[in-house]
Amino acid sequence: MTLPVVTAVRTLVTAPDGVNLVVVRVETDVDGLYGLGCGTFTFRAHAVAQVVDTYLAPRLVGRPIGDITDIFYSLYLAPYWRTGPIENNALSAIDLALWDLKGKLAGMPVWSLLGGKVRQYLDAYRTVLAPTEGELVDIVRQRIDEGESSFRVLLEDPGDPTAVPYYGEPYMNAMESLLRLLRRQLGDEPRLIVDVHGRLSPSECIRFAGAIEESKPYYLEDPLVLEDLGWLPRLRAQTRLPIAMGELFTDVNEYAAPISRREIDFIRCHITSIGGLTPAIRLMHFAEVFGVKTAWHGPADLSPIGHAANAALGISALNFGIHEHSQPGAATQEVFPGSLVMSGGRVVPSDAPGWGIDFDEKRAARHEAVSGDVRSFLEFRRRADGTIQHP
Repeated sequence: MTLPVVTAVRTLVTAPDGVNLVVVRVETDVDGLYGLGCGTFTFRAHAVAQVVDTYLAPRLVGRPIGDITDIFYSLYLAPYWRTGPIENNALSAIDLALWDLKGKLAGMPVWSLLGGKVRQYLDAYRTVLAPTEGELVDIVRQRIDEGESSFRVLLEDPGDPTAVPYYGEPYMNAMESLLRLLRRQLGDEPRLIVDVHGRLSPSECIRFAGAIEESKPYYLEDPLVLEDLGWLPRLRAQTRLPIAMGELFTDVNEYAAPISRREIDFIRCHITSIGGLTPAIRLMHFAEVFGVKTAWHGPADLSPIGHAANAALGISALNFGIHEHSQPGAATQEVFPGSLVMSGGRVVPSDAPGWGIDFDEKRAARHEAVSGDVRSFLEFRRRADGTIQHP
């Protein structure tokens, strides 16, 4: 069988809802056959596009589309120094586009190529962010009425990026109080996810985990920053709470030790930052061997193509845990026809070939990318005394 050959690779950075998304289109010598990939590292979007256009595209043009694994590792090993979020997001853009092509060529959704469905839908959650306990409880209650059952709860004001968020003791006290209130008013059924992400020192996190055990969180998300991973065995030994780690990992090898030592319960990585679907499949199956579940990172700074990849993994994985969903805005849905939306707490992947997502370049071009000199909200995060804070 003669496979289609790559004839061109084009990269576009667009921001339909004010967040930079990096999309790659891989074209072939078959009329109308193209693949779409996501390489969204929103805080360095133009650097990713530069790597794709300057270094990866010339190495891809002229190759048959079928040998995805060989293409991935050829591009991965080519620069000698490897991994990192810029390089891996560029790899992901190509990798996801090739999987999209393989699905389209076969006339099958990507999840079918991964072995097919082992469930009919994905239990999903969205973040609930509010400045007060009362407002947050009201939002959760409304979403429960709409069929949702899982929530990541955060007390911060999204409208003021310069505001000092909760860190240390104030964070611990606020979250303990919030969790107790949610359980008193809503009972034990809602699954509550607790997001730490640099707000606590390791010793504070150990105390915090013990203090909230009675509230039965679904898991403790990224309780330690990358620089403090040496504390993970101690945290594991002193809490019964499930632990989810890895949102900031940029190398699948970083998971080997915590998974094999059974120090975590969920893998939490950003699929584009580890290089795309090809390494994610290997990581997913490795985690399954050790009884570790998936909880892929699904934020607003991941294009609908990336979300579709998360969903393909989730619908085909025996070790699926939970699906993080960010509901795409109207502008994003216009740019990406077929974007997955959550209904009643569930996400259902498309049955269309490939990712089931298209990309309207004309509409995308109307949404100019956010300039690289615009500071993100993460850059404003400091403690009350001015100390810069780990995100």
